[in-house]
Amino acid sequence: MVKTTDSIAYSPFRHISRAMWKDLNGHLSYPIADEDIHQLNALNEPLTMREIEEIYFPLSHLLRIHVDCYRRLHQNANAFFNNQAKRLPFIIGIAGSVAAGKSTTARVLQKVLSLGPDNPKVDLVTTDGFLYPNEYLEARGILNRKGFPESYDTKRLLGFLSDIKSGKEVVFSPVYSHLVYDIIPNELQQVTQPDILIVEGINVLQVNVQARRGPKVFVSDFFDYSIYVDADPKNLLQWYIQRFQWLRKTAFQQPDSYFHRYADLSEAQSVEMATTIWEEINKPNLIKNILPTRLRADLILEKGSHHFVKSVKIRKG
Repeated sequence: MVKTTDSIAYSPFRHISRAMWKDLNGHLSYPIADEDIHQLNALNEPLTMREIEEIYFPLSHLLRIHVDCYRRLHQNANAFFNNQAKRLPFIIGIAGSVAAGKSTTARVLQKVLSLGPDNPKVDLVTTDGFLYPNEYLEARGILNRKGFPESYDTKRLLGFLSDIKSGKEVVFSPVYSHLVYDIIPNELQQVTQPDILIVEGINVLQVNVQARRGPKVFVSDFFDYSIYVDADPKNLLQWYIQRFQWLRKTAFQQPDSYFHRYADLSEAQSVEMATTIWEEINKPNLIKNILPTRLRADLILEKGSHHFVKSVKIRKG
């Protein structure tokens, strides 16, 4: 009898090591200044030109293949229906845990994709802007569950994406401030017919559990490609603690910071506080709501202990 490893043989994903992945680039390369790399970096997440060349250039190349196919399909459909409908944005969703580095992934991908041969217009929107205001969350006693599905105005987010995919020329999204830990009143981000739109957030691959009546529509229904930034939970905790400590010395020091009360914590106290927040809020959300969406992605970036991508999983077919 021949034994097979079913979990490997029948996995819906193709596993590619970093060494193999970097050679799939097709030798596409764009100059990126050191200043740009510094601006793309986030908090304690390291970012090097090597990481961009070996991970994001191949990823950009793969995405461009999908974008080109998407455009050809649109052109052929227009010819079939004998009309000249406007070209709709190609939407990329990026999900992952708090502290996984999905925001950096989104920013780097936006930069690299915009350097393509036709210089496409690439916009980036985060779903933080679609969180309910603190006043709303406090009134319902769920401020400590910010980031959980019930803390998002899912209806507004779905409406935003529907407008984008309907060809609406100008669409607006709310703006969130991490400094004040709240939506900024009367401030909106304008999105005007991008060629590519990146939507980043922990909730982008989750199902709309709040919808009780009518057809069930998910945020991911509007995506043309989806990416999940994955990491070991132990590493995520360590990165969260490191980020908390960095913020304690920087952003938390500002009097208008929502977390200013943590500015004077000692090193040991900040570690304890960050660990408590992670264990009581971020970890349960990861286990219950975020991690289960990983297998809904088209591509998974698997990170090692130093925040750099160690391997890639791509959905077959």
